[in-house]
Parts: sequence; C-alpha cells; structure tokens
Amino acid sequence: MNEMVTETRSVVVEREIPHPAEKIWRALTQPHLIAEWLMKNDFAPAVGHRFNLRGDWGGVLDCEVVAVEPNSMLSYTWNFTHDDPAFDLRSVVTFTLSPTSTGTLLRMEQVGFRPDQKQAYGGARAGWQGFFANLEQVLTRVD
Repeated sequence: MNEMVTETRSVVVEREIPHPAEKIWRALTQPHLIAEWLMKNDFAPAVGHRFNLRGDWGGVLDCEVVAVEPNSMLSYTWNFTHDDPAFDLRSVVTFTLSPTSTGTLLRMEQVGFRPDQKQAYGGARAGWQGFFANLEQVLTRVD
C-alpha cells in the first residue's frame, strides 16, 4: 500500500494534578513507577533509547524516546505491530508539564490514529483515562 494517509486523529487528555512537575516527571520516567500506572517497561529517559511497554493484555508496544526536556516534556513513539491494519498503530505520545498555581497541568497527546483505526482510537481514549487515574494514585504514594 503506497497511498499517503494524511488524515490522522489524536487523543488528548489534560488534567491538573496537585503535585509539582518534578514529582510527576519521576512517575513518567522511572521504570518501576511507570510499571505501576502504565505498563511493564525497560524505559530510560534518553533520546534514541528503544524500549518496550508490555500490557497485561499480552500486547507489546515498540517505543523509542524522541524528546526529553526534564520536568517539562517527554515524547516517544508508541507502535503496535498487528496483521490487521485497523490495529497496526504507528503513533507518538507526548507528555507536557506546565506549572499552575495549585500544581501541574499534565497534557498527554497521542497522535497518529488513521481513519480506519476507530477501535484503536476508542481504546486509547478510554485507556488513557484509566492510565491517568492510575498515575494520580501512584503520585499520592510517592515522595
């Protein structure tokens, strides 16, 4: 298939979290904390680092860190190889942290959902809400 697909959709989740950016950054970048709120992983916050996210559902995401700005922005590829094009996902996840008067605004954007990936898009929309809820629970336990 050599067709150029130009129309993609994004999933965006924003939440104001009553914690400093440095604390949230640790939860976004330390493998043992990532495992608590997102998935098992071998993450390292270094541009070019390739890692996997391993879901409880049995899937493995192939990822590569593309940008790191400590306490401010983190971006990595989020790719899932699947025989069915509707699930064969090539996307990028970007977290942006912005200080607020009561904590930090955390914004996550996952870009790259093709029009034929309605189920994957819907799954990501629901999934990220759950991941953020898990993240907030982790942050209440972490120093």
